Amino acid sequence: MAATHPPHVIALLYEAYLRLQDVVLDAGKTYDARIRPAHSAVFFHMEHDGIRLSRLAEKAQMTPQAMGALVDDLEELGYLRRVPDPADRRAKLIEFTERGDEALRVGYTAIDDVERRLAALLGEDGLAELNATLGRVIDAF
Repeated sequence: MAATHPPHVIALLYEAYLRLQDVVLDAGKTYDARIRPAHSAVFFHMEHDGIRLSRLAEKAQMTPQAMGALVDDLEELGYLRRVPDPADRRAKLIEFTERGDEALRVGYTAIDDVERRLAALLGEDGLAELNATLGRVIDAF
C-alpha cells in the first residue's frame, strides 16, 4: 500500500485562501448579487487615487483585454468610472464611484470579520505569527 503524504503547503494555502475569500465574496453578494468572484481582481488591485487600465491589469497579472471587460462590467454596475488622467489627457484613469467606496467598506468589514475569526481560532499571538510568516514567504518569493 502506498504511503499517503500530507497536502503540499501550496495546496493548503490555496484552499485556505479560497475559504477566506468566500467569506468576503458572500458579503459582496449580500450587498449586490451581481458581484462576481472575478470582480475581486479589480477591487483588490485598485488604487484609490485612480489607476490606468494597463497598470491595473499588470498588478492583477491579467491581459488588458480581460481586465477591461471586468472594469466595463463594474462601470456598468456603478462601482467605477473612467476619468481623464490629469498627467495625460489622452489617457483615462479608473476610479471608484461613491457606490464603489461603499462596496469597499462592505469588503473591509468582511475582512475585519475574517481577521477576528482567525484571532479567535489562533489567538492574537498566533495571528501575529501567521502574518509575520506569510510576510516572510511573500518577501522570499
